[in-house]
Amino acid sequence: MSDGPRTAVLALGGNAISPPGERSSIADQFRHTRDSLGPIVDLAVEGWNLCVVHGNGPQVGDELVRNEVARSEVAPLPLGVLVANTAGWIGYMIQQSIENALRKAGSGRRVATVITQVVVDPADPALSAPTKFIGHAVPEARAAALERDGHTVRRDARGNHRRVVGSPAPLAIHELDIIRDLVKRGVIVIACGGGGIPVYRDPRLGLEGVDAVVDKDFAAAVLARELGAELFVILTDVDAVYADWGQPNQRRLTSLTADQADVLDRTGGLGEGSMAPKVRAAVDYVRRTGGRAIITELSRGIDAVHGKAGTTIAR
Repeated sequence: MSDGPRTAVLALGGNAISPPGERSSIADQFRHTRDSLGPIVDLAVEGWNLCVVHGNGPQVGDELVRNEVARSEVAPLPLGVLVANTAGWIGYMIQQSIENALRKAGSGRRVATVITQVVVDPADPALSAPTKFIGHAVPEARAAALERDGHTVRRDARGNHRRVVGSPAPLAIHELDIIRDLVKRGVIVIACGGGGIPVYRDPRLGLEGVDAVVDKDFAAAVLARELGAELFVILTDVDAVYADWGQPNQRRLTSLTADQADVLDRTGGLGEGSMAPKVRAAVDYVRRTGGRAIITELSRGIDAVHGKAGTTIAR
């Protein structure tokens, strides 16, 4: 940890930009993006060095639909390329919206998007056992048609049919040095968009893409660790972590040690398709760095940083 400005990595869910149940146009997504930036702008004005990671689940799912609709006219794009595609245009929306908000706040800080490759293991078992939900909910008839075409569809935590794809564990951030240099200069960096573009190192060809989606919270945890960030914030659509989520006896947890979080996870006290991956990412970051991780609802971000909301996980 340095003596200069503190560094925070913020993971912003793709659902913040395209909420569940809404068929968001680009205009809608710009509006949701502007509405989601409060915690980021507040931390920037307070002087934090910042790196923002965003999800792309709804957006990359929509891109796959466009692939299918247009496949008789143009060649479909592979999933890894669609991740890069969404990282570009979502990064553009976030970058522009942050810069406009900073200017209104009287800040001259700069913002940049780095299209990021994330190194994974090509033999990761997750590539052959799809679990990562992407896209919006689909009707039962559409789900059946997708399965007939060879796609995997499962019910999510809300009971909706959605497509799932392989999601290998992130091992390293290929553009780390570039991101680190920008962050040290005070540039607010948008990186690892959609979890980053999964790649592996081929001994003959060099970097090669993988058709998969990396979980953005796990990628953000790796990035926070490698940047030496003091703070890792996961912004989601739930105000805090709850024990026994969805049960009559569910209870809100304001703080957890890494060990307590592990126990909750092992005993099934967290939603497997929703909160459990976020808690695992936070615990991994805390254990490896000794830093502080926070999970909270988007609008409570700055309150959570100051200990007034959300769930704090510490070693």
